[in-house]
Amino acid sequence: MATTREVCLLIGRDNQVLWSDESDNPFLLPDSRERWEAIWHFRAELEEVAHSHPEGPLGFSAEDESTMSALTSALGRPLRFSVVAPGGMVARVEGRDVLLAEEPWWAEPLRRVSGMRRQPVALA
Repeated sequence: MATTREVCLLIGRDNQVLWSDESDNPFLLPDSRERWEAIWHFRAELEEVAHSHPEGPLGFSAEDESTMSALTSALGRPLRFSVVAPGGMVARVEGRDVLLAEEPWWAEPLRRVSGMRRQPVALA
């Protein structure tokens, strides 16, 4: 079985990947000084913080919620936040979680680096 890991991307204008890091754990991406420094360094052009949930869920965890709140507070402006999982991609858009039908170009490479494959969500 392939190793899975959480991966974080900082995304700028025009869906440009500004910075990335990864953990060795499929369920946790520990806080890091380097990530916070990168966020601060790219703060003027940072538009989105994306990360993977290679084992699911397709949604934000309690830890994600506290991180999103801290980032919004630190930067003084809202960012877009997203989670890429095997079953799709969800983004926080104007306070609501939206399942994206069309994913940005970097979603599949993020899955690959995370060690996961896309598995479409079954509709009821």
